[in-house]
Amino acid sequence: MPPTRRDTRVVADRWSVAEVLEHLTRVEEQLTRLLATKLSEAQMTGALEPEPETGPLTDTIDRARILDRKTRITAGERVLPRGGMDAAAGLAALEKARANLRDLVIAYDGMAIGAITHPHPVLGIINGYQWIDFIGMHEARHTAQIRELAG
Repeated sequence: MPPTRRDTRVVADRWSVAEVLEHLTRVEEQLTRLLATKLSEAQMTGALEPEPETGPLTDTIDRARILDRKTRITAGERVLPRGGMDAAAGLAALEKARANLRDLVIAYDGMAIGAITHPHPVLGIINGYQWIDFIGMHEARHTAQIRELAG
């Protein structure tokens, strides 16, 4: 998408690139806080133990459903973009949110984070590994959206 078009809506009922980046930032910030709270609580109560598995643990989420751009999903009010940032600010904010998520994942490396669960509004109850996988798939979904906008 050319820089001159990233801050405005190409189609009236579709987000601009800046709005997509703001949405991704809001989602990642909120999920990082949620996961940090749940993991901390699980650790304090002794429910978070070392992970005994050594193979992949993230391939259990319905990735096709998340990536399917034919089915529109309405974002919740808390993660809707508010239009308060341009694309450059949105990208910087998303990079900061991603760094915070990465720090959280590193802090709990080796722990069985699948022990924590939380409901997703579309996918139902998913565990800590699935939430982290979801974040990546969610970003991939919106990357496809930006490509569509660039047309």
